[in-house]
Amino acid sequence: MSLSDADMVEFRDAAADDLPAIVEMMRDDVLGSAREGDTSSDASLVPYRRAFDLIEADPSQRLIVGIFHRQPICCAQLSILPGLSHGGATRAQIEGVRVASSMRGRGIGNVLIDHLMAEARSTGAQIVQLTSDKRRGDARRFYERLGFEASHVGMKRLL
Repeated sequence: MSLSDADMVEFRDAAADDLPAIVEMMRDDVLGSAREGDTSSDASLVPYRRAFDLIEADPSQRLIVGIFHRQPICCAQLSILPGLSHGGATRAQIEGVRVASSMRGRGIGNVLIDHLMAEARSTGAQIVQLTSDKRRGDARRFYERLGFEASHVGMKRLL
């Protein structure tokens, strides 16, 4: 029995050196290419490094990468949110899920979400939630296959 690529992914907290690969994954679709910066210079990474430092300093936040052959090939942010509703249930918010385009279709997304769910459980979270842009039909179908339900209408407003 051979291991699949997905079985060989190792997860860890992201390091600052992972930022160029993470930003490239965020840029690697129609929506991301229009809103994310490039990684061609250290100066272009300054806002991402500031955000990374804030995430790394906050014990309720984790930026997780999946490593395959020593390269980051997937990532997501996991935020732990204490709350009063649902009897004081803690929620885990999953954001920024990305799989490198060269690795899609190999089950990497499944093992990433499984890992995030396990990490959420280990914090005592009782609910896991995420949002997906309504223009990302494939992503929505992926999350539905994993048991997520479109139970709410999400709204955003830029400040």
